[in-house]
Amino acid sequence: MKKLLSLITLMALVVSFSFAQDADVAVSENDEGPQMVFESLEVDYGLIDQGSDPLRKFNFSNTGTEPLQITHAKGSCGCTVPSYPKEPIFPGEPGVIEVRYDTKRIGKFVKRVTLTTNEGGDNTVLTIKGEVRKPAPEPEGVPANTPDILSPSGN
Repeated sequence: MKKLLSLITLMALVVSFSFAQDADVAVSENDEGPQMVFESLEVDYGLIDQGSDPLRKFNFSNTGTEPLQITHAKGSCGCTVPSYPKEPIFPGEPGVIEVRYDTKRIGKFVKRVTLTTNEGGDNTVLTIKGEVRKPAPEPEGVPANTPDILSPSGN
């Protein structure tokens, strides 16, 4: 009975040791290759006027050991247009993803940009959000600030 108990204990140790080794290999494999690290995965436009500057930037760097290649970037709708570096980003180098949102559309928005890279694993998802408001209306009955062409001084 002691031999059987010792054999079961030994087998349990061997099995748990082999699983621990597999987990260590998986962690070290994730350290290899390209690694895209962003300053932030979300940009808040805040409250902006209709027709405001549509461009926002997502800064990142490749902290991995191999060149990073972005193969595709897709906005969640036609009002969100991303642009990305087409050339590889080498280890230690920075990069920028630019996103343009159609600021002619009034109201709150939350849009996403999905990046496909050679990192492996899931795609990276960036988020932009904010609210576009109508410009303040011009008050009625206020004359335009134009020079009076009938006065001798032109004012």
